[in-house]
This record gives sequence, C-alpha cells and structure tokens, in this order.
Amino acid sequence: MTATQSTMVPLGTKAPDFALLDAVSGEVVKLSDFEDGRGLIVMFVCNHCPFVMHVRDELVRICHEYQDRGIAAVAINSNDVEAYPEDSPQNMKAVAEEEAWNFPYLFDEDQSTAKAYRAACTPDLFVFDEDLRLYYRGQLDDSRPGNGLPTTGADLRQALEALLAGREPPEIQLPSLGCNIKWKPGNEPSYA
Repeated sequence: MTATQSTMVPLGTKAPDFALLDAVSGEVVKLSDFEDGRGLIVMFVCNHCPFVMHVRDELVRICHEYQDRGIAAVAINSNDVEAYPEDSPQNMKAVAEEEAWNFPYLFDEDQSTAKAYRAACTPDLFVFDEDLRLYYRGQLDDSRPGNGLPTTGADLRQALEALLAGREPPEIQLPSLGCNIKWKPGNEPSYA
C-alpha cells in the first residue's frame, strides 16, 4: 500500500466523458446520464483499500442523503483486478448489494477513465456542478485509518451544501489521501 494524495485537478474543469459497465446492473452508464441533475459526485474507490473501507459507510450515507436533493453519485473502480481479485466486478456487485448502494458502481477495466479524471488514489472524490464543471476535489474529512478522528464527511458535506446554495466553491480544499490506484503493469500515467 502506497499512501497517495489526489492530484487536485483545476476547478472548473469539464467532467471527462465515460461509458462504463455497472457491476451491479450489468448496464453501461454514461456521463450523459447525469446531465439533468444539480450536481454529480464521482468517487474513485475499490473494495480492498483500507482508506476506502474506513470511510465507505459515510460516503454511502452522503450519496443517499444528497441524491434526495438532486445530487447524483457514481463510484468507479479502476484497479487492476488481475493483481487485486477482491476488486473484481463480481466482488464489486457483492459489496454494493450488501451495503444497499443506490448509485452505480462502475468498472473502469482499461483504466482510461481514471486517467481522464487524473485520479490517483482511493478514495479520490470529485464534485461537479449542474454544468458538469469541477466544483470540489479532495478529502471526505480529516479522518484516516488509525488517526482516531471520527468519519463525518465534513469537507464533502460543506462543498455539497455550498453547491446547492449557489455559493462559490470552498476556498480550502485539501487533497484526499488513500491507496494509490493499482495500475496495470506499464499503464501508469505520467502524473502517478
């Protein structure tokens, strides 16, 4: 496990397009499926990462809560499943069903979506506004495995509240920290 920070893509960046298989429904989900909402949370996560497991309950709670307020959510797993079979689509489906996720859990098999978003770690969180422009990127909150701080989702919640209220993005946006995305051999991006 290599602790890695998110790349902090410039605010205002247009959400890169994607068309990925939802491990739960078996359907292809596209970015265009989310064009009519008030915003979109894009989360790069996986099943096995201790950083993701530490915050997963709160992430799911936030996604469920804000979907009721017009913010869509999608989770994406870009890990190399040959090296990390616990992150396979079958296991993705099992986790999402066990935890009653009401948002897609997409498999980025060729890792091109992670590269397009400049995702670096799990969890790597992005919030896009109603025009699918980047509004927030960074940490869920200050909690990390072993640091004793409660998982509250404070940073992500603050950003979502500001977005829904029509305010400017939060000035302070701290990088997320997590396990590096498990790139396929020879597929590591230049920013990794």
